[in-house]
Amino acid sequence: MTQISAPGRSYWMDTADFPAFPALTAAEEVDAAVIGGGIAGLSAAWELARAGLSVIVLEADRLAGGVTGHTTGKLTALHTAVYHTLRTEHGEDAARLYATSQSAALRHVIEVAGELGIECDLERRPALTYCVHPDGVDALRAEAEAARAAGLDASFVTETGLPYPVAGAVRVEDQAQFHPLAYLRGLVDDLVARRGRLYENTRVTDVEGGDPCRLTTASGVTVPARHVVVATHHPAFDDALLSTRLTQHRDLVIAGPLPADQDPDGMYITEEGGKRSVRTAPLADGRRLLIVTGEAFAPGSGTDTEAGYARLHAWTERNFPGTEITHRWAAQDNSSTDTLPLVGGLPTAGENVYVATGFAGWGMTGGVMAGRLIASLVTGAGEPWAELYDPRRFGPVVRSAPVFLKAQWDVGKHFVKDRLATLGEGTNGPVGELRPGDGTVVRAGGQPCAVHRDDQGELHAVSAVCTHMGCLVAFNNAERTWECPCHGSRFGIDGEVLQGPALKPLERRDPTDL
Repeated sequence: MTQISAPGRSYWMDTADFPAFPALTAAEEVDAAVIGGGIAGLSAAWELARAGLSVIVLEADRLAGGVTGHTTGKLTALHTAVYHTLRTEHGEDAARLYATSQSAALRHVIEVAGELGIECDLERRPALTYCVHPDGVDALRAEAEAARAAGLDASFVTETGLPYPVAGAVRVEDQAQFHPLAYLRGLVDDLVARRGRLYENTRVTDVEGGDPCRLTTASGVTVPARHVVVATHHPAFDDALLSTRLTQHRDLVIAGPLPADQDPDGMYITEEGGKRSVRTAPLADGRRLLIVTGEAFAPGSGTDTEAGYARLHAWTERNFPGTEITHRWAAQDNSSTDTLPLVGGLPTAGENVYVATGFAGWGMTGGVMAGRLIASLVTGAGEPWAELYDPRRFGPVVRSAPVFLKAQWDVGKHFVKDRLATLGEGTNGPVGELRPGDGTVVRAGGQPCAVHRDDQGELHAVSAVCTHMGCLVAFNNAERTWECPCHGSRFGIDGEVLQGPALKPLERRDPTDL
């Protein structure tokens, strides 16, 4: 295997010529303020600007540098095996609306790319959900039938382009894949041309509903806006406790060049073996970039992520021998407890605040769908699937009560158990035994303390209490981050917020006090 280029940085981020934007330093009044610069936020901003509204985008870090920058870039309405679940739990109409809305989002990307002349490596490919073990065949036959009933061109097959046999697969024709950041670069350029204003390194810390709404940034700047879109992946402003209806997972990703004649010619995914997702992308030299995803885990669970990468490497070498891995990164997603994304009015925030979250790993079509849906709600145009995704829905939440209750049990368990685990001396390993690159949680002065030893042997210490809702963080040894097991917030080794819903950094501690 070759040297990995910038570990943690995706291929998309390495190859996208994305412009930089300044931080917001003075108040600006607008029709619509969008918080979050991923595909959902930028899609919403572009749709609103196209409708004639004055728009501002406020991103806490870099545009498209969060979840969107670490995606696999699939544009498909086949979302693993969602249609049988939707039909069973929500009914035929819900499954049909879901398929229609996701397919419309796919077509919209193709149309917009053509309209704006965006070169984004857009390719039409079939999407397949497969199983290797015969035990999974019946479930995939049921999924194929449910997807077909929902309106997709779906079939059950036993032959694929993969270099290993499968027991069965759901195949949906005429889906697509693209370079997500190249596409968003085109949207951003057009948004700027429409006088949209974009700001990076501008963290919004408070949203006050009203007419106008008022946003406050970490630097104290206030932005009045008639409408607000919260597209921060996990809702950062959550008086309605949407976080109780979301679960988090994180996937590891590796990528490397593959001879063109070994391209499996499709987008593949299986939930077997810790999950495996495979697609390719075109390279300038005629080869294909193989992108393999898997080893799903819950952030903050203490999973040995380096071991996960090793398993992913071994699987790739076994099935695509000779592939030299040039990139590795990770992607984080959240899922709603009732399967459906949460897109629409943010409960308890007033009539003019909207949210987009819970895409369950399918944020490319989900984010585009959300941008269009929110713009239609703002302008009054409406979409036939607005009620399906409405965060204020009640019936589906009741039907998914067991999943909801398990999610709350897991949060409560972490809140108590992780604290008890730090009480005994040396329970999590004495600081003196920390090897370079490792991290652990200990008690110092009676308080949980997160300690990391860097490659030079220097200690970094911060509070282990997540600033979102007080759960204790755990160390991710591959990405060298602190992660919250309750709602997925992620922090750097010195406590800076990398991913919400947390808005404030972990408080620094003096390593000499340990």
